[in-house]
Amino acid sequence: MNSYQKIDYLTVVVRLALALTFLLSVADRLGLYGRPGEPGVSWGSFDHFLAYNAQVNSFMPKAIQPLLGVTATVCEFAFGTMLLLGVFTREGALLTAGLLLLFGSAMAISFGIKSPFDYSVFSALSAALFLAAWGRYPLSLDDWLERTPVEQAHTRGIHP
Repeated sequence: MNSYQKIDYLTVVVRLALALTFLLSVADRLGLYGRPGEPGVSWGSFDHFLAYNAQVNSFMPKAIQPLLGVTATVCEFAFGTMLLLGVFTREGALLTAGLLLLFGSAMAISFGIKSPFDYSVFSALSAALFLAAWGRYPLSLDDWLERTPVEQAHTRGIHP
């Protein structure tokens, strides 16, 4: 296995880390980890998440803050699912980077520049940009769908 093939497989780790970051966060705000205030629970309910979202987006009009929270949640679920399955991976990674840039910028405006660094927002953004730039995604639906029918059959152990 050459160096590029090793990096190809590092994309699997990056893809799963970003996907789980988004999907587990959505699960928390939907109360799937427990109730607000329980150990290991950040929000515990969508209402608690929306209150945090209002703080992050304190510079935005109050009327659209809930819409921003709902939109962020839908995007995190969609992008996390895309990355988990490895479908439209490059696009999902670019969208993920864009969402993280918006989130990190909002955090910096509302809480100061240190805040997004404390939560590794820009590190995750960098990982998403790496993933988008790399372009080869083993162990993904993208990779499987790009193979010829003969290659797919061989992968499943069927030799034509």
